[in-house]
Amino acid sequence: MTDRIAVLAHEKFPDRSKTANGVLRYADYEVAAVLDRDRPGERVADHLPDVPDAPIVESFADVPGDVDALIVGIAPIGGGFDESWRPDVRGAIEAGCDVISGLHYFLNDDEEFAELAAEHGVDLRDVRKPHDDLTVAQGRSDEVSADVVLTVGTDCSVGKMTATMEIVEAARDAGIDACAIPTGQTGIMIEGWGNPVDRVVSDFTAGAVEEMILEKGDEHDLLVVEGQGTIVHPAYSAVTCGILHGAMADKLVLCHAAGREAIHGYEDTALPPIEEYVDLYESLAAPVHETEVVAGALNTADIDDDDEAREAVEEFADEVDAPATDLIRFGADEVVEAIR
Repeated sequence: MTDRIAVLAHEKFPDRSKTANGVLRYADYEVAAVLDRDRPGERVADHLPDVPDAPIVESFADVPGDVDALIVGIAPIGGGFDESWRPDVRGAIEAGCDVISGLHYFLNDDEEFAELAAEHGVDLRDVRKPHDDLTVAQGRSDEVSADVVLTVGTDCSVGKMTATMEIVEAARDAGIDACAIPTGQTGIMIEGWGNPVDRVVSDFTAGAVEEMILEKGDEHDLLVVEGQGTIVHPAYSAVTCGILHGAMADKLVLCHAAGREAIHGYEDTALPPIEEYVDLYESLAAPVHETEVVAGALNTADIDDDDEAREAVEEFADEVDAPATDLIRFGADEVVEAIR
């Protein structure tokens, strides 16, 4: 793992910097600075008080001290590269830093960056580039000795990766040998391994998940698979279904953002009632592997008052017909107990 890093999150921190936030909260890095040209002079603690603090600076040139790598901590819809980031990436490479990116735009395919990296002897790590040996699933994920839990969602960006990491941490605190199965760029950056399923050939999506479960399933007692997208998403439902069938999960945790009424980025597509999600996920999984929603994880970040947040959690629990909580705000013990 890289020791000291800077995180690029221009114009998106903290509300639209899911990867940056995940790295700050869960990765085993020392974060020297966050790059956001909209907030220079502020600090991470001003916005995310529950993660290690760091200064927010305008550009890579303003990062204090030496760093080992620059992480691209944001990804627009479609995973493209914003040309306004080029000076910072160029500056990092010229300073001898590796660059770690979760974009669909591969830095190694960028002629300028590739030449600079070779000149300065640094690595460009495109974590969304899958390995070449993936294949179709064989329907074998249910052969492992570990229990398999999958976080599923009502939408994108509702907290599935966060739920995955919080459940793993809480399970370990409870004495359970738990392991995260990373399926997206943020999870891969945090854990240091994984398959980026939204970049995998569609026929191989379930196989990419199965490969990871077979690799880890006999080494741990609990595997928590990081879900992606939502089964009703106009663009990403195929990835969600591939993970659902590839994981052959024993149990599901349904994740939702309080107040979310439409698909993020597709505001003309309304979210179905929560009860329908439970039926959709369970019935779609059933022909491959019987499963059930055993708990709910509600993201109440947009609710300021704790009492109002608890009311929202209680309402969500009723809709899911299972124990529910906000894993960040109120802890993950109830969810871990439900999984047990």
